[in-house]
Amino acid sequence: MIGFLRGKLVHKAPPLLVLDVQGVGYEVEAPMTTFYDLPLLGAEVLLHTHLVVREDAHSLFGFASESDRTMFRTLIKINGVGPKLALTILSGQSAEEFHRCIHNNDTQALVRLPGVGKKTAERLVIELRDSLPSLGETTISTAAIAAPVSANPKQEAISALCSLGYKPLDAAKMVQNIADDKSCEDIIRLALQSAVR
Repeated sequence: MIGFLRGKLVHKAPPLLVLDVQGVGYEVEAPMTTFYDLPLLGAEVLLHTHLVVREDAHSLFGFASESDRTMFRTLIKINGVGPKLALTILSGQSAEEFHRCIHNNDTQALVRLPGVGKKTAERLVIELRDSLPSLGETTISTAAIAAPVSANPKQEAISALCSLGYKPLDAAKMVQNIADDKSCEDIIRLALQSAVR
């Protein structure tokens, strides 16, 4: 098992990022909550990781905090929730917000996340209400530095939202009213926040 990676951030295109760890490029999928805390390209990053091994692929998932990784591991144990859906859930809400939804039986907020239907939301609440681990303190392992504004941050944001399960038309509507001067990460954050309200 790979517990963490420390290396130079060489590429980020949500939900995928690439870390150069002593000359080896690791492709890591990460929730948007992790992308919000990533530094500029070229900076050193520490990610807490979880490796998923399947017959046809080995997928590495990375998280800025141990609490997000713990939540991811808890989610993938639920029947019907795989790594991709767990990543989508953590992209739409922080671990703390998800924890609150479960303990408040707020299935409505969960259904607003892409890929989470009414039955899945109810299953999450029922199965996790009593067994959800304590979140403790969130440990952010990366420096929160604003990313530079790319040539077309809205288009990158739409692409990232599609990767998280939103339909292209819905993703475009989600970002259309957000100011053009925002970074891709900020646009995604604002779009996801408005989607779950």
